[in-house]
Amino acid sequence: MDNLTPKTIVNELNKYIIGQDNAKKAVAIALRNRWRRRRLPEELRDEVLPKNILMIGPTGVGKTEIARRLAKLASAPFIKVEASKFTEVGYVGRDVESMIRDITEIAVNMVKAEHMERVQEKANSIAEERILDLLLPPTFSKKTENMEEEKAKYNETREKLRVQLKKGKLDSRYVEIEVKEKMMPFGVISNVALEEIEFNLKEMLGSMLPEKTKRKKMKISEALIFLSNEEASKLIDMDKITKEAIDRVQQSGIVFIDEIDKVASRGQSHGPDVSREGVQRDLLPIVEGSTVNTKHGPVKTDHILFIAAGAFHISKPSDLIPELQGRFPIRVELDSLGKDEFIRILKEPDNALIKQYIALLFTEEVSLVFEDEAIEEIAAIAATVNEKTENIGARRLHTVLERLLEDVSFNACEMKGVTVNINKAYVHERLRDIVKDEDLSRYIL
Repeated sequence: MDNLTPKTIVNELNKYIIGQDNAKKAVAIALRNRWRRRRLPEELRDEVLPKNILMIGPTGVGKTEIARRLAKLASAPFIKVEASKFTEVGYVGRDVESMIRDITEIAVNMVKAEHMERVQEKANSIAEERILDLLLPPTFSKKTENMEEEKAKYNETREKLRVQLKKGKLDSRYVEIEVKEKMMPFGVISNVALEEIEFNLKEMLGSMLPEKTKRKKMKISEALIFLSNEEASKLIDMDKITKEAIDRVQQSGIVFIDEIDKVASRGQSHGPDVSREGVQRDLLPIVEGSTVNTKHGPVKTDHILFIAAGAFHISKPSDLIPELQGRFPIRVELDSLGKDEFIRILKEPDNALIKQYIALLFTEEVSLVFEDEAIEEIAAIAATVNEKTENIGARRLHTVLERLLEDVSFNACEMKGVTVNINKAYVHERLRDIVKDEDLSRYIL
């Protein structure tokens, strides 16, 4: 975090997202302010609240991607939720507190993975010894005259097996290992919906549930992974992980609330607007700062960064209840994307779509070569389709490119060593139907 200055953050975001400089600047400042806050005296630190951000702009212009990349840069727990999926307390549906429970679960898994990685080398070593014990159990249990000689021969054979194991020469052999499973006290559940409940109960009850041990046969390659994960789990401290995860959520968590415009009421006092306002009022204490009980413990939301986003085609930000508006003091408008932006999106980012398709098809030894005129034509067609139908922003490029390369992708396994030159004529030939057809519904994502 020390090196993540606002300029550095914007430069990193520029590698993946074209344009939207105002939004990038706003999130970069918000992230840097977290670093600044942690360096304040303790009595002042708790008083400095995050400046939550409201992003206004059509779909497919990069709102979610900016927030997701920001979280990745900061190694922060991140969750995207859709405001329209929530219902007012007392109604059937998801309650707003579930977003905090979900991001806490994400953080626990994130921190657990980090701790597992630190002990993985030791866990791998223990797992290797356990496999060798299965392949070559010690045969000397009583003292004999030749005991030292037997031990030497045993160790020599074991080391030869170890070499073969490390080289993967034993991967296809089978071993039988003991597997422990948590048992539910009320028998087998076959219904799919109830199976999810059973899984969640197992997660919640954890060590309180009785264990059943059974022997399972598996390949050595699979057994090594299974035993390594089992040993890594023994080497980590879950209490420490949970505490660290909760702290990470509280201090650096980012919650992205999409479709916030869908819960904005439009001045009516009856019908669905009442429910929309109810959702806003349920969101308010979470965004203002409250304590949410999760299965891992209470989580304070005071310093979580909330980024809300919406197209606001029908409603406007002022249709949100005043209290909620006040909790999103930073507002940025994102620009619509046209042909020029699409050209840059196709060529410039580190994860540019054209680079992805070239890499994917090269796995089949098929070389794709895109001419500049072809890229311009792809961008122009995507922009035209957006104008004629629903504007879904850069997501339209996925549709157009998938259509363009459909035949190549289908036949690639039979085109080893072939170079496919994508020029303007190729684009016209493959995509003329999209341009001519006024009913473009089948090309809408």
